[in-house]
Amino acid sequence: MAGLADSGSNLDVDLLYDINGLAKDAPHWFDRIVGFVGEYGLLFGMILLIVWCWWTVRRRAASAEEAASSVAALVWAPLAAGVAELINVPIRGFVERPRPFNDHQGLEVLVSGKTDYSFVSDHATIMMAMGVALFVADRRFGVWGLVLGFLGGVCRIYMGVHYPTDVIGGFALGTAVALLLSPLASALLTPVLKSVERSPRVGWLVRSRAARVAFVPGARSGAVGAGERDLAA
Repeated sequence: MAGLADSGSNLDVDLLYDINGLAKDAPHWFDRIVGFVGEYGLLFGMILLIVWCWWTVRRRAASAEEAASSVAALVWAPLAAGVAELINVPIRGFVERPRPFNDHQGLEVLVSGKTDYSFVSDHATIMMAMGVALFVADRRFGVWGLVLGFLGGVCRIYMGVHYPTDVIGGFALGTAVALLLSPLASALLTPVLKSVERSPRVGWLVRSRAARVAFVPGARSGAVGAGERDLAA
């Protein structure tokens, strides 16, 4: 752990300079945009993607069971990020790896105020945990979640605040938590969301009213058609 905490492998440092070196050649306005996007924008984009996916699945669910399990998988996405971050706290304290700009000269650091340890990257952990959990919930949206997670990690290196191995470690931690704890999360969350779905007041959070009408057993064809037109709209 001492070598990792001090400086990392030569390849690690070389990749850091190669990727961060792009920031030196880029216009100042571009670096400011990347700094904001890497710090806040991609995380906000991931949250919007999860919300968009929730809005979609609650409208197309064919049954209360399907709606509850689908929304449970989406609820797990931010929870997975939180669990992964909690696990990362003792890891960072154990490794105690300084930020790369503390040990290496000539880096273009795009954000200030980073005084905590570097390994494992919080941003990479959180973004990949949400991206993988979203992929488990819905492949179509999940692909974009994985893309955002990957871009979030690369941005942290470009910004000069993390080594590549910090980001890779974050990807691994976020992925492991999202996948390994997904069955347990589904078992715990699905019954809760089934109860929510049956509520006349907040049931729409799990399954839209249009979906309820469209898939009512024995409903008239006209009613079903109206529901389908509403879903298409």
